[in-house]
Formats: sequence, C-alpha cells, structure tokens
Amino acid sequence: MNELTPDQLRAVRALGREDLAWFNRLMFWSRRKHAWQRSAHHDAITDALQSVFEGRVRRLIINIPPRYSKTELVKAFIAWGLGRAPDSEFIYSSYSSRLAAASSFDVRVTVGDPEYRATFPEVQLRDDSQARDEWRTTAGGLVYAAGAGGTITGYGAGKVRPGFGGAFIIDDPHKADEVRSDVMRQNVIDWYQNTVQSRVNSPETPIIVIMQRLHEQDLAGWLLGGGTGEEWTHVCLPAIQADGSSLWPEKHSIEELRRMEQAMPYTFAGQYMQRPAPAEGGLFKPDRIQTIDAVPLGTPISWIRGWDMASTTNGDWTAGAKLGRLPDGRFLIADMVRVQEGPDDRDAIMLATARRDGFTTKVSIPQDPGQAGKTQVTYLTRQFAGFTVVSSPESGDKITRAEPLAAQVNVGNVLMVRGSWNDALIEEMRMFPNGAHDDQIDALSRAFAELLGGNHLGLWASLAPV
Repeated sequence: MNELTPDQLRAVRALGREDLAWFNRLMFWSRRKHAWQRSAHHDAITDALQSVFEGRVRRLIINIPPRYSKTELVKAFIAWGLGRAPDSEFIYSSYSSRLAAASSFDVRVTVGDPEYRATFPEVQLRDDSQARDEWRTTAGGLVYAAGAGGTITGYGAGKVRPGFGGAFIIDDPHKADEVRSDVMRQNVIDWYQNTVQSRVNSPETPIIVIMQRLHEQDLAGWLLGGGTGEEWTHVCLPAIQADGSSLWPEKHSIEELRRMEQAMPYTFAGQYMQRPAPAEGGLFKPDRIQTIDAVPLGTPISWIRGWDMASTTNGDWTAGAKLGRLPDGRFLIADMVRVQEGPDDRDAIMLATARRDGFTTKVSIPQDPGQAGKTQVTYLTRQFAGFTVVSSPESGDKITRAEPLAAQVNVGNVLMVRGSWNDALIEEMRMFPNGAHDDQIDALSRAFAELLGGNHLGLWASLAPV
C-alpha cells in the first residue's frame, strides 16, 4: 500500500471505515509493513464479527484452532468498533488477566497509530487514560480487560441506546492444562452466569465467545448445549475441512495436520477439530511400540527411573519405569517394576532397584503437597545416597502429563525391551485414562518429562517418526 496515490489511499481508508476486512488489511500494512496473508477462515471470522456490529447477531461463538489469528482479529474488531462508534464500551477477557491486559494495550496502540487516526479522526484517547487494562476515549468509550473467573466491579459492556455500543468479548476463557478439572471448568461457567451476564448494560449488548475447544463441557460446549437458554450463532472452523483440505495451508499442510492427529488424537480432536470427546482410551497407540530383545550394547543412553508411589496397599501399585533416550532421538522402555507393598518394603524395593540400575541412572520421585511430602522426599534422598535423585510435585492432570509421551509412542518413536511386564503395560496404555490403573503411565510420564529437562506439559515433541 506504500505505492498508493493519495486518492487511492483515501479510497482504502473509506473502505476500511465501512468494512472490517478492509480495516484489517489497512492496519496490518500500517503496523507490520507487509501485506496481510488472508485465508478463508479469516474472512469467516471477520464476516461474523461484522454481523455482530450490524446487529444481525447478538450471541456469537467462534471455535478455531490455537494460533490461527483469532486474538488478532478480535483486537482489530474492538479498534474498528470504536472507530465506527467512539462511545462504545468493551469488556475483554481471557483466562489470564495478564494476557487480557496485553491485548487491551495492543488495541490502544492501534488506536494511536497514525493510519488509524487518519481513518477514524474522530476517535481521541483521553489524556488521563494510560492503564494497560483500562482506557477510554473522549467520547465516553471504554476498553476494560479482565481475567476470566475474576470479579468485574463498576464496569459494563455496551450502551443503552440504538445501534452498536460495544460488546463483552471472551477470548479463550479456559487454561488448557486446567480444563479437565471439573472444579476449574465449573469456575468459568459460574463466572459466566454470575458475572458476565450481569455486566452487559443492555439486553442488546452482544456477547462474543471465541476459543479453541478443550472439553465437551467447556464454556462453548455448555452454552451450545443450552446452558443459558439463549440461541447462539456458531462459527466452527476445524483445522481439517469436510473435504479433507487444510483450513490454513500456509500455517499447516494437510500432511502436518495428519501427523499431529496421529500423535495426539485426543488433544487434536478438541483443539484443532473442535470436536472434543471423552478420553475413553485411545490416547496411546501401543501397537506402534517396537519390542526388542535386549538393550543395544555399546550404545550411549541417558537413563531415568521414574517412580509413581502408592499411598496405600488397598489395590494401588507403586511403579518404577526405566526409560532411556537413544542417540537417534528415540526412547527405550527398558524395565518396569510394579509392587503392592507398605512404605518400608516399598522403599527397600526402590533402593534395590536403584542399585541394580547403577549410578548412571537418575532417579525421579514425586513430591506430595505439604510438609509430609517434603519430609518423605528428604528421607528417600538420604536413602539413595550416591545416586542422582530429583523430585518435583506433579503438575497438571494425568492426561496432560501423559500426552508428550503418547505423542512419541503414537508416531513409532518408542521401543520396549521384551519382558514379563510388557503385557500389563500395553493393557494399561490401551485403557488409559479410564482403566483400573494408571501407575505405570504416571511413572513413564515422569521419566519422560525428566529426560527432556523437567516438566513439559502440553509438549508437541518431535512429531515426525525417525
């Protein structure tokens, strides 16, 4: 656009005033200095958002994969809406108040851009409005940012007058590694019922929910299932289209998407296909594990023995998984110890296992919350004198912790030494996470995370088979 004549630039600005897609093109060029690489899903989102501005849609849900420009388009909508109606009042929320404030500030920077001011000269920022999470226009407009689940006191979205007057926008209300918690998920739904619905200034004020699907009963699923009794316009944009093509080929080719689907089927179904399903097995594809007769001789391997420790002997197992990383990047399950014993015998077995493994095998043990957990870790560390021992609290739910390892299993990057323990492990993988036991998976997940340098929740590691 830097080659446009003054008359052409005025024409583009006039188009940008009337059309959100043109506004996006204009501001992208102004702020990024290169053309906006539009795709069909961008047009679908901007069309839906413009329908909200024009009053044809009052409740809108957009489901789209992560990192597919949704937040950029929502921020552009706020800036454009303020340009069209400078007294508009917006509340913008996300799962993190910090992220919400950052997006709010980015909109403020857009409103201060010279090209924006040339397109919407009537929009002026108040001099006393400098906060990242709250700023105003001289016409009475407002942008207020808040974290989903938090209180919003003294602020409302929309105007009590005809025409567009702002909106309540909810951008990814759930944190991915918390959404499988019934409590955390319900907290967001309660927040919507108790806070969001009371913070719209008029029944005509639009509410926009734009998010990746993470669970059958996440906020979008609850609303679409009739949670509030309202009718919602639903724009669903799966990464793989009905005709088998990629939604955004420039971002992910269909071959890349299929590899991702193979590696993490449960996560891919929700976040990328917008069809979350209950995890009724299928997270692991253990038939893709190659069984070998022995550990390769002379091969340098980094070894970890990860433990999952039972707190009782009433049907619970203590499991210790020995996992190694081969020079070519593949992983080798070399051994599995699984016992049902009281604390004293359990600790003795753990120490005997460490001695059998040798001093080159690192030992990783979980730390339970509270002082008792710290005391137990201190005791075990002393028992393992001479060995390298690491400990950490478990973080995230079992599925989230297991997914990085499952990704490697599912693309054929995991080997297993033949042993009497193989069948029990394979069966546990087949049934995980709804089987009777998950101790071996927990132990392997801990060892895998430690091999990669610590806690790697949600890691999409090395999806291509070696």
